[in-house]
Amino acid sequence: MDAGRRIETALDAAVAHLEAPGAPPRLAEALRYAVFPGGHRIRPRLCLSVARACGDDDPAAADAAAAAIELLHCASLVHDDLPCFDDAPMRRQKASVHVAFGEPLAVLTGDALIVAAFETLARGAARHPQRLAALVGLVARAAGSPAGIVAGQAWESEPYVALSDYQQAKTGALFAASTVAGAAAAGAQPLPWRLLGECLGEAYQCADDLRDVACRQEEIGKPAGRDATLGRPNAAALLGTDGALERLKRLTREAIEVIPDCPGADTLRAEIEAQTRLFLPKSLANLVSA
Repeated sequence: MDAGRRIETALDAAVAHLEAPGAPPRLAEALRYAVFPGGHRIRPRLCLSVARACGDDDPAAADAAAAAIELLHCASLVHDDLPCFDDAPMRRQKASVHVAFGEPLAVLTGDALIVAAFETLARGAARHPQRLAALVGLVARAAGSPAGIVAGQAWESEPYVALSDYQQAKTGALFAASTVAGAAAAGAQPLPWRLLGECLGEAYQCADDLRDVACRQEEIGKPAGRDATLGRPNAAALLGTDGALERLKRLTREAIEVIPDCPGADTLRAEIEAQTRLFLPKSLANLVSA
């Protein structure tokens, strides 16, 4: 089974547990709406790529780790779009969850997806208790404080934050979780893989800043220009488009250079090069490759 099918199958199984008999019907509907259809699934693809590079001796654990990370990502999008944060009416070319189902259900949907991430880990990695314990710690670190996605959201309520600190928490945390969790699920030492995830996370956030400044809503599937409207740190605004593109190129090169020695290193390098092409829409991707 290829990576895309593995991810969608694992996510479908996770959401099916949330829709079991007895669940409030509208909450169940909102949960599936928040997860499907997805975007490029960059984070879970990265997780599986690292697991395969490390041997992938327990695919069920790797699938669970990938699904857990994507569930956390989907939860962060639901909460990020809320009126108290970005007040974004669109996500992935459709109405945001709070627009489609109301603000109270959107809050609960994000909460339920966070819990589901850890339930998914517990089911999928149970055959290797030591790996499961490591995975729970690694994923929890990416979700909370002081440096997870909750902290990244909280920095937006502070009067000042350094761009790199903000991006590492807001976006880099889940990318780092993707690489270390992929390694841990395959029985490899996770910490050597953190730098790869951090580089890719910062690169992705830089690309997201470029999309926000230089693209139309129709192209990126969500409102554009929100960083300027909300006064958020933005690499393209601080460095200019050319400067942000150079930063993106540098971070991508660095990511490939820091891949640890592993049986599938060459294949992983090719996969990361392919995945980073998905960071930008075609109108900007051509500038990076130029």
